[in-house]
Amino acid sequence: MKNSFKVILILTLFAFAACQQKKGEELSLPFEKYQLDNGLSVVLHQDKSDPIVSVAIYYHVGSNREVPGRTGFAHLFEHMMFQQSENVPEDQYFRLIQSAGGTLNGSTNQDRTNYYETIPKNALEMVLWMESDRMGYLANTITKQAFAVQQNVVQNEKRQNYDNRPYGHSSTVMARAMFPENHPYSWTTIGEMKDLFNATVDDVKEFHGRYYVPNNATLSIAGDFETGEVKALVQKYFGEIPKGPDVEKLTPLPVTLTETKKLFHEDNFANAAQYTMAYPTPERYSKDSYALSALADIIAGGKKSPLYTVLVKEKKLTSGVGAGNMAQELAGTFRISVTANPGISLAEVENAIFEGFARFEKEGFTEKDLERVKAGQETSFYNMISSVQGKAFSLAEYDIFAGDPGFYKKNMENMKAVTAADVKNVYEKYIKGKNYIATSFVPRGKADLAAAGSVSAGIEEENILTATEVKIEAGAAEEIMKTPASFDRSVQPPLGPDVSVTVPPVWKSALANGMKLYGIQHSEVPLVQYNIVIDGGHMLDDISAPGVANMLAIMLNEGTKNKTPEELEEEIDLLGAMIWIGAGAEDITISVNTLARNFDKTLAIVEEMLLQPRWDSLAFELAKTRTINNLRRNSIDPTYLGSKALGGLVLGKDNIFAADVAGTIESVKAMTMEQLKEYYEKNISPSVARFLVVGAIDQAGAEKALASLSANWSAKEVTMPGISMAPAPEKPGVYFVNIPDAKQSNIFIGAPSIPRGHPDYYPAYVANYKLGGSFNGYVNLVLREEKGYTYGARTSMSGMKNYGTFTASSAVRSTATLESVEIFRDLMAKYRTGVSQEDVDFTRDALLKGNALQFETQRALLGMLNTMSTYGLPDDYIAQEENYVKNLTVEEVNAMVNKYIDPMKMYYVVAGDAATQLKELKKLGFGEPVQIQ
Repeated sequence: MKNSFKVILILTLFAFAACQQKKGEELSLPFEKYQLDNGLSVVLHQDKSDPIVSVAIYYHVGSNREVPGRTGFAHLFEHMMFQQSENVPEDQYFRLIQSAGGTLNGSTNQDRTNYYETIPKNALEMVLWMESDRMGYLANTITKQAFAVQQNVVQNEKRQNYDNRPYGHSSTVMARAMFPENHPYSWTTIGEMKDLFNATVDDVKEFHGRYYVPNNATLSIAGDFETGEVKALVQKYFGEIPKGPDVEKLTPLPVTLTETKKLFHEDNFANAAQYTMAYPTPERYSKDSYALSALADIIAGGKKSPLYTVLVKEKKLTSGVGAGNMAQELAGTFRISVTANPGISLAEVENAIFEGFARFEKEGFTEKDLERVKAGQETSFYNMISSVQGKAFSLAEYDIFAGDPGFYKKNMENMKAVTAADVKNVYEKYIKGKNYIATSFVPRGKADLAAAGSVSAGIEEENILTATEVKIEAGAAEEIMKTPASFDRSVQPPLGPDVSVTVPPVWKSALANGMKLYGIQHSEVPLVQYNIVIDGGHMLDDISAPGVANMLAIMLNEGTKNKTPEELEEEIDLLGAMIWIGAGAEDITISVNTLARNFDKTLAIVEEMLLQPRWDSLAFELAKTRTINNLRRNSIDPTYLGSKALGGLVLGKDNIFAADVAGTIESVKAMTMEQLKEYYEKNISPSVARFLVVGAIDQAGAEKALASLSANWSAKEVTMPGISMAPAPEKPGVYFVNIPDAKQSNIFIGAPSIPRGHPDYYPAYVANYKLGGSFNGYVNLVLREEKGYTYGARTSMSGMKNYGTFTASSAVRSTATLESVEIFRDLMAKYRTGVSQEDVDFTRDALLKGNALQFETQRALLGMLNTMSTYGLPDDYIAQEENYVKNLTVEEVNAMVNKYIDPMKMYYVVAGDAATQLKELKKLGFGEPVQIQ
């Protein structure tokens, strides 16, 4: 499930997109819309840039169509749509799409549910067959056993994404308090655990028959196809599906608060207090919703904003503040959220927010502030439509919510028309002096940190020993009744001829100062994305003082010699660009996303940031606080702790790669500016740097723009340290990280493996694919689809420049911990006994045909350049990998599996509730479990 904020963001990006165009220039997304006799809305966008197609079907039903006592149905039904239908057998949706080289998924929010596939164009007919089958021919296949499995899967999704993480219950508390009982937004999309448990097959069939009908859906197709052929296929597969009952159109239901309400919850997984305040606002597309979006950015969105100035810089109550207007179909909310520094009372935070409001009222804002808000949205628009999936999504969104895929033009005009007076007006109308909802999530035992006047939110925590589980009853397969059709729908359409994939040519060069250049010209959208990758990163940190590389990268973003942090941020924002410097395990990377017309200007800014650091002392202290706060929050996060524990075992405790890139709380506290300057002077050099560029610029243009950086950035010798890796364990061992009262156990299993540049790396990666490298991997099919113990399970072969790892992981229901670890162990052992030809064929098809999707966007091509240049791979490495997969054999896969995947030479780490799970793990037979925290 994905939350509703993404939907609002998508539409907002369109809304701002026209604001920074050149005169006479018009952004457009051409389409054709028509309707079938049964009411299905069809939107087509032809794009022949790549031999791929994206199909998105949007149903105008979300959790807002549910009723109390039956919450979570829309999302639960999303899961059922992937099981089977009358003519697509059980568990074949993922297998068929992945073996065709495609990707697929679905998502649900409060206002809609969508399903989508991006595939090579030769699989389009198969996808239309599948989507039509689950629209019109699914209800007869919903069995009690399949439904019980998905009930358990969704309950575990709730535990993973809500119950077992810091502040996970905040959305539930806010929804109940903001909206009156029975309002469609008064519950969350995931639903209540008891409702998920009590749902019946008849409930779900009724839900499908009411809302999953053609007259309540939009089918959006974007990509490389012939319009006439697609129309005929749509008519063939969807045309005979009967129109359903009329679906009542929902009208806006904005709310008014008669009083301010403050609620608190003692959070078992939080070690810092978090305050959220929310005001009711109007629905999507209302005139005021546009100005409210701008207000959120102006009041809290940058270093000059009043809330950031008061709370972060002056009072030092927090390391960050966020605000946003979430305008949805029926109503909206304007939210401000602050995670406080340790020990800070949320009463202080609340008072400071009102002080920020007062400053906003007194000092106001400038036209340039409003221009800054609008400037980045043209870039965001082009990023959105740079993929056929983004185009299909956007057209469908506008169709279901506005009744017109072309509404983006009106939306743009509305956002462009926002004035300073509009922003001031919505502040007065919805925020100033108005009632609000405030939630205080505080660490357990720290109720005194809650905002003044707060009362308990009344959250009932699940008892892990009596966690709800729907019993899966094995039995004879239930007979499926077939619905009559005008043709034999049981015949799967064959794939068309394989598509040919052409990897765009790569140009290479080098600057006089030694920096290597790699580029691809890609002019489908007027954007340029580029990176400057400087080798070293965290690897060059002192093991006794980790985190310096990360802090240096942060500080290079904080102003220049001649620009304050605020001035630098504003200059970047006014170009509509994104420039960010970050550190990784083996490098420091400067990442840029810009309109092509601003390429030279962004490069000048990058040169200034790189060569003229400001070393701002206030920014340094704020950065240290922010980093320490993040490390503190991680110190109670089950996923982080389990992963970190495995990393320490696999890599060795004295290995720099086992330390967090951000360092430790102690090392960051002790860090000085002199350490950063020393690292900078010693290690930041073009001699170990690569410039990677993809976009609407050619080699000559890029080299010309880089002339200044070449002249001004002098090379120095940088010595890379030798890294010694810990050996693989001779026998398995079990290690436990205690998370008291954890609702799930996070399982991490792994061992050292091979780096990315090793000749066996890609063969080993391929060999792992069917074990757990995809949704259809064995570990996921058993732990999720058969047992219902988890939301997902995976295995992975990961390779860096200096090391590699094999890992298996999942978050499972606490009471299923031992059995889940046993399943991982046994599936890996079974995999070592030999894979089948069917396994090899699935892997070959998925990887080989999937290459058609790998080179569509600038981001994907930039990733290809980074892989090639980082690991010293040849220019034709893609072709070499394709050739390997084409000739893949059972014997080759078996050899790699037995060489690199051995469950009897791995570490087994569990992060969960020790009181109930630690002793149980002794039954694995791997010796006494070792509690490491």
